[in-house]
Amino acid sequence: MDKIFTEDTYEQALIELFEELGYSYQYGPDLQRDYIRGNLVSSSYVVIYGYVWYLMVKYKFHVSPMELRKIIAKFIFMALVRQYYGLSPESSVERNFADLRDVKDASGFLGYFNKEIELNFTQDFFTKTLPDDLHSSSAISPSWYGYIAAINVLGTPMLFSTSPLSVFWSTGGSGKKKSIDKHHIFPKNYLTKQGFHTDRERNQIANFTYLDYNTNIDIADKAPAEYVAKYREKLGEDAYQLACEQNALPQDFEKMDYLVFLEKRRLMMSKIIEKAYKKLCE
Repeated sequence: MDKIFTEDTYEQALIELFEELGYSYQYGPDLQRDYIRGNLVSSSYVVIYGYVWYLMVKYKFHVSPMELRKIIAKFIFMALVRQYYGLSPESSVERNFADLRDVKDASGFLGYFNKEIELNFTQDFFTKTLPDDLHSSSAISPSWYGYIAAINVLGTPMLFSTSPLSVFWSTGGSGKKKSIDKHHIFPKNYLTKQGFHTDRERNQIANFTYLDYNTNIDIADKAPAEYVAKYREKLGEDAYQLACEQNALPQDFEKMDYLVFLEKRRLMMSKIIEKAYKKLCE
């Protein structure tokens, strides 16, 4: 597979698939939801095979554009979060083709992939497996990318901002510096002073959010209780509480023990991902 799909052909397939689905691959005014940049996609196999299913259902089964967009978007979202083509992608796609061998119409195709999605996105997955998956410090975790995709699906404003996170995926004013930064909610140096000395502890997925560059600089290494007070006053109580809810931050998180905060936020992040999936089902 890797010998067939080079970096350039993978990138082209990604662009074509996203544009066919009505998404902008990179920054654009019509950017609405899902995985909007290649570096947020954890598996090239999902993109390639997702494109295969897209072409099959479009040209062989002539599914309506609305149904086509919905099923492929749902499948890609599930497949990336669940690592559906993870350990043995060739075996997995061979199973797909074998299962689809006797499918004769659009109803059968849609039924098959809806069943695959439902088997992987169970209630137990969202309440137990996914929070466990979020117990990680991996910078390339599918569950972290799934959370960011969910934020884009829901059109959620970036924390302490009124603009959706998706509009910030562009180059900063200098042409080199990004306009957003991945921020430690409990700052790294603050945690070190609290006795957390390893990156595995401090770089937990649940301790990250995106902030615009200036906000990230302003917060720096301040204690959560210190910077929260400032932005709570700046936004107003109602807007602040909404921002916390939308960004999976527990109420009064700044007063929490760090480990308790992580546990509660993992559950809230899982609920955000589930909410985004339900939106894709609408």
